[in-house]
Amino acid sequence: MSIFTKIINGEIPSYKIAENEDFFVFLDINPNAAGHTLVVPKKEVNKVFDLDDELYTKLFQYSKTIATAIEKAVPCKRVGMSVIGLEVPHVHVHLIPLNQMADATFGKKEKLTEAEFKALAGKIASYL
Repeated sequence: MSIFTKIINGEIPSYKIAENEDFFVFLDINPNAAGHTLVVPKKEVNKVFDLDDELYTKLFQYSKTIATAIEKAVPCKRVGMSVIGLEVPHVHVHLIPLNQMADATFGKKEKLTEAEFKALAGKIASYL
């Protein structure tokens, strides 16, 4: 069972933004930039191209909806998307508010307080 499945099941706390039948959306706790969000299918699948066609399409459609909310909630030039998946063997889309190319670099991390995480999650969710 992946750490994301444990988050989805409520076994590990998260800064949840949204949830529907297929996906769970929450803030990355080691963000590249404030508002860095993960969109995770509830079905645990290791690789994005192993998703069935329907879930694959839904993942990117829902990611677009979430990215639109992030762009309204977090001052940024655009929201970037990355699907890497090496660190956790459970498909997930990174949605990262970008103001400069360095914001897309996974070695760069922002430090936020619990209050800042909660406020961001609530603000993004308010645009959904």
